[in-house]
Amino acid sequence: MKKVLVLFTGGTFSMKIDEVTKAAVPFYQGNELIKMVPGANKIAHVSTYEFGNYPGPHITPELMLSLSKKIREFVKRRDIDGIVVTHGTDTLEETAYFLDLTVKTDKPIVVIGAMKTSSEPDWDGPRNLLDALHICNNPNSRGIGVLVCLNGEINAASEVTKTHTEDIETFRSLDFGSLGFVERGKVVYNRLPRKLETFETDKINPNVDLIKVYAGMDDKFFKFSADSGTEGIIVEALGVGNVPPKAFEGIKYAVDKRIPVVLVSRCPAGETLDIYGYQGAGKWLKKEGVIFADYLNGQKARIKMIICLGITKDVSLLRKMFEGV
Repeated sequence: MKKVLVLFTGGTFSMKIDEVTKAAVPFYQGNELIKMVPGANKIAHVSTYEFGNYPGPHITPELMLSLSKKIREFVKRRDIDGIVVTHGTDTLEETAYFLDLTVKTDKPIVVIGAMKTSSEPDWDGPRNLLDALHICNNPNSRGIGVLVCLNGEINAASEVTKTHTEDIETFRSLDFGSLGFVERGKVVYNRLPRKLETFETDKINPNVDLIKVYAGMDDKFFKFSADSGTEGIIVEALGVGNVPPKAFEGIKYAVDKRIPVVLVSRCPAGETLDIYGYQGAGKWLKKEGVIFADYLNGQKARIKMIICLGITKDVSLLRKMFEGV
């Protein structure tokens, strides 16, 4: 059995239904939760660390950086073979991707959550924890980046997204499919992550806005963002990477002020490309210097920009970090 550290950050996994408000609230600490999953110590030698008890929406980039630094300390220890992080599902994909980009290690790191509270009969937290321990035990889990596991599916942190508000099958990799699965303790991998990259940094710049494009959009949100001091803008464009003409003028305004602008699609799957040539289309955006973000969604592109801006503000270097050219 491997020596696995379970690092608790909170989320629905640690919640119960309050009898007065009839709403889910943070309640249990890490050691209490481990005792509620008695099979855990039969799978691995489990130790725990209490990072906090945060609902998913309370997680910030600053907390992600603190968590990353703490995990970087833990993975250096010889008495730790793998790490499981419990997290609120609302921002789980962002924290998992942040860790994927900032923690360089061959040791397995698995981020889990729960869609049901401990007060519900179908609480999924225990199964997700047990599956994560099995993943840490498996030698094929080494050196493939940060993983996300809920409902028995193993996904790459760089690829997975939350697709449903309540369904326990909510975490999916829409472009490439899951990496594998856990079934009755058996871990099966079908493929490797499409892309692995890490950036060595202890500094971030969270001053990045995320703006979603819609039909008939004008330039006001882009101008407001640029004039209010933002240092980076992520644009969730239409389709393969196009925006209305007036929105294009707003993006151009931001670019002219030397604010790096990264383009993603508001579609749940697919990449951004400069294949159209009308006003506001990808060709026009590329010509203005907008950076294309491959298959990243908006929230992931923002996380990457927050990290990259902590390293450099040089647009040409940022472009290389996103586009690889």
